[in-house]
Amino acid sequence: MLPTPSSPPASLVNTAARVLARLNDRRLRPLGLSFGQVPVLAALATGGPLPQKELVRLARIEQPSMAQLLARMERDGLVERAPDPDDRRVSLISLTDAGMAKLPQARSALLDTNNRALDGFSAQEIETLQSLLRRFLANLDQELADQK
Repeated sequence: MLPTPSSPPASLVNTAARVLARLNDRRLRPLGLSFGQVPVLAALATGGPLPQKELVRLARIEQPSMAQLLARMERDGLVERAPDPDDRRVSLISLTDAGMAKLPQARSALLDTNNRALDGFSAQEIETLQSLLRRFLANLDQELADQK
């Protein structure tokens, strides 16, 4: 169903997210990446080696999806696993040099999509949109926490 002027905000956000993901996947494909991989690359670039459980939390995806994503990223040489020296049952995921090398290009591609999506917005409109979306996400995070 196409969004209409009377569509609920959640429907509009969902549609926007799907379109953004599709556009970002197209821009990232020449780099050998998918949109879902970028949050993992970014988290590992800033947080160093991390356990899979922490990547699940940071990327906000389910554990089975993260396991599949990491397996593909490992196969493609973007990440590697090593035993956690403090807990041998846990693997720490880290970026490879190849994964690190792709991150600036990926960020540039995503920034291009972002800029195109915000074309014609004033700085104040962008700030308002960011504020509203942060509150929207906070409400959803609270709903998830309440359901646990």
